[in-house]
Amino acid sequence: MFIQIIDFQSRRFEEGTKHVEEWKSATKGKRTAKRSVVCKDLDNPDRYLNIVWFDSYEDAMRNSELPETQQLAEQLGKLSDGAPIFRNLEVVEEWQD
Repeated sequence: MFIQIIDFQSRRFEEGTKHVEEWKSATKGKRTAKRSVVCKDLDNPDRYLNIVWFDSYEDAMRNSELPETQQLAEQLGKLSDGAPIFRNLEVVEEWQD
């Protein structure tokens, strides 16, 4: 399993949700992202973390190469305050109650 965390800041977060919904519709059946959770930083209200699950690093890279994903990144980049920070994480241990 592979997880990517996208750490970004935006004062225009709500404007981006339309673009994300369009991306989800356009990539249904071909995207490799399995799950996504977006979190708002309570100590910094303009900071968000998007946590995305994939089966593998290779699947994440295939997802990034989709033209629709490239377009989404461009659209969201225009709404962000600075460049996002990407954390690429290979899961080495997991537990759950």
